[in-house]
Amino acid sequence: MVQLKLIALTLSVLWSWWSFEGAVGDPQLFLLKWECGVVSVHDLSNFNQNRNASLADLRLQLVSNQSKHFVTAQSTTGADPVYAMFQCRNYLSNTDCTACLAAATTNIRNCSTGNTARIVYDGCILRYENNDFFDQYRITGSHSLCGDQAADESTGFGTIGQQVLIDLQIATPKISGYFAATKTHIAGGAIYAVAQCAETLTQHNCLDCLSIQQIGVQGCLPNTNARVVDPSGCFMRYSEIPFFADNQTIDISPFLKQGGGSSKKWFIICGVVGSAVLVVILLLLFPWHRRSQSPKRVTRGTIMGATELKGPTKYKYSDLKAATKNFSEKNKLGEGGFGAVYKGTMKNGKVVAVKILISGNSNQIDDEFESEVTIISNVHHRNLVRLLGCCSKGEERILVYQYMANTSLDKFLFGKRKGSLHWKNRYDIILGTARGLTYLHEEFHVSIIHRDIKSGNILLDEQLQPKISDFGLVKLLPGDQSHLRTRVAGTLGYTAPEYVIHGQLSEKADTYSYGIVVLEIISGQKSTDVKFVDDDGDEEYLLRRAWRLYESGMLLELVDKSLDPNDYDAEEVKKVIAIALLCTQASPAKRPAMSEVVVLLSCNEILEHMRPSMPIFLKSNLSPHEDISADD
Repeated sequence: MVQLKLIALTLSVLWSWWSFEGAVGDPQLFLLKWECGVVSVHDLSNFNQNRNASLADLRLQLVSNQSKHFVTAQSTTGADPVYAMFQCRNYLSNTDCTACLAAATTNIRNCSTGNTARIVYDGCILRYENNDFFDQYRITGSHSLCGDQAADESTGFGTIGQQVLIDLQIATPKISGYFAATKTHIAGGAIYAVAQCAETLTQHNCLDCLSIQQIGVQGCLPNTNARVVDPSGCFMRYSEIPFFADNQTIDISPFLKQGGGSSKKWFIICGVVGSAVLVVILLLLFPWHRRSQSPKRVTRGTIMGATELKGPTKYKYSDLKAATKNFSEKNKLGEGGFGAVYKGTMKNGKVVAVKILISGNSNQIDDEFESEVTIISNVHHRNLVRLLGCCSKGEERILVYQYMANTSLDKFLFGKRKGSLHWKNRYDIILGTARGLTYLHEEFHVSIIHRDIKSGNILLDEQLQPKISDFGLVKLLPGDQSHLRTRVAGTLGYTAPEYVIHGQLSEKADTYSYGIVVLEIISGQKSTDVKFVDDDGDEEYLLRRAWRLYESGMLLELVDKSLDPNDYDAEEVKKVIAIALLCTQASPAKRPAMSEVVVLLSCNEILEHMRPSMPIFLKSNLSPHEDISADD
């Protein structure tokens, strides 16, 4: 059935391409982002009719007008209207532009039940929603893809490239159609660059959007190529290799001179207006996460707008001391790698969780504590524990979080509440945790790698919905506890092999840990517990057991015996286990991004094409709670 659908989709794309006039040159179909909304529509049939009508209208407009690169359409019949927008890069021919739309239309239909979707290629962007978004813009942050090769700095690539990006950010909002492409000569070559905004944005919104994206893509320099995108409004890209013809370039110098002064002066003047100023300034203050991997497909499963960065609430030490009854043992909720946590009741009756971080004498923690806490306190997502504020007194560093009455997931899997989670509870926790990690990795202003995803760091609210805790705390450790170089932050049994063995850290380390947690949720078995002994007498930990059952086609043997077989769909459980094994593959490059995991989990069909490769099985005599050393 799946193969037939894939054949049908392929034929649909080919038919669309063959129906164009002329040959397809290069529609630039490298997939950058794929976002599916999570809110279901009221009447799926009505919504699909409106969506199909809108997508067909977009194509008709492109075919009928050879000069168009930006089109909108809407179909508002019934209770579920659809508003759609398509934009391709101005340097694409009409044939390639329409080909990019055909590919985007085919793939975006995989967002089957959500009321919003966006898909971004190098060549184009397609977006639809069930409300009129055409003249709206909300800041969602910068999502950059950096190349993995550094340029020869003797050519001045980094310095010149920085000025190219600044000039594009300044000029593009002033150009009709909000598009600019430039070629700037350097020693031995050139820098090709483009910037583009959705034509429905105001000039100020285009400037705001590009200001943020310029900061993001600038963080990739001096690498030889990069892209950065905000699917709500704008796109920037540069490369030492041409990706558009020389006759597509635009002389932007007149737009740089308008308004008087240098580009830096214009940047300052423009920076004091618009809602993005605080974001831009703070992003300049915080180190930008450099992506060292080559460009890769990254998708997103939820559409969440990041808020402007605001300073954390400052709590008085005396108030926290009183709230926790002098940090008494009776109020102690637990203790982890970052410090002890206490339950506190504030004067206004609000219950909070108070975490006292490991103390130290490092000057670095004094310098970085408030700025790092500022970042963490601005992370707002329903699947992440909210940091309410902080407190500093002497060498004490204290964080105040929202209180979670149901404590952590491990208590429900292995503790006194073992067996109380039904399959729906477990599935919601699996999906919610994936969404929380997606936000940390791809949707916040800066990418945050957790480093210690485990069942003990997933808290549950009153409705048993998951909230990830302890994200962003590694930099808050004192110098002698730092894991940034030769020490690895993590827990044995959850930590990715490349991080344990070589100290190599990326978002895919979190993906690996997430896969282990999913296996724990399904099996009710700790990752480090020996469950069975195989025929050779070897100890069999959870991951090895899961792989053996996968290879033998007996995946349901992994399911927690406390679950009622009538409570779950066997094929759905098999799919989730297969996704977990995809996350734990030996090669980080083969593991899906967390946003891809969300899409896979949300897909209603069994994905028969998923074929995970064998994980690496690590053995160690260390306690499950000890840190793991790795060479730098």
